[in-house]
Amino acid sequence: MEKYKKQEAQKMNVEDFAYVVETEKSFDSAVVSVLKAVEKKGWALFQVYDIQERLAAKGFKHNALKIIEICSGKHADTFLNRNRLISLCMPCKINVLEENGKIKIIGMKPTMISEFFPEIAKEEAEEAEKDIIEIVDNAR
Repeated sequence: MEKYKKQEAQKMNVEDFAYVVETEKSFDSAVVSVLKAVEKKGWALFQVYDIQERLAAKGFKHNALKIIEICSGKHADTFLNRNRLISLCMPCKINVLEENGKIKIIGMKPTMISEFFPEIAKEEAEEAEKDIIEIVDNAR
């Protein structure tokens, strides 16, 4: 009998950590819609990164991709008071990207945090996730 057995890594599906929707809007309109939905929900906008532009400056070609960093002070305070290492998963992100001619809006699901940090009850993470899904749906 082997002393150490290799365990197969449990594979995650995209749906486990991301909420993905397609939109009929143009890329730029989708980005503006996300920004408006974030403001309407009362979350703070931290930064917008234009990944396509940044990589193009280094000579790489990619389709349109913007990463929008957002934060809810209420949820951030709750999570950080439980374990400051949760800051590695912060701030929350919503991406807008072009893939195969389609525009997608993708929000990170905060419930994945409770998988890595047992101090966070799944119900607390679900509350933050509900907000993210609402923002993505309103931007759609």
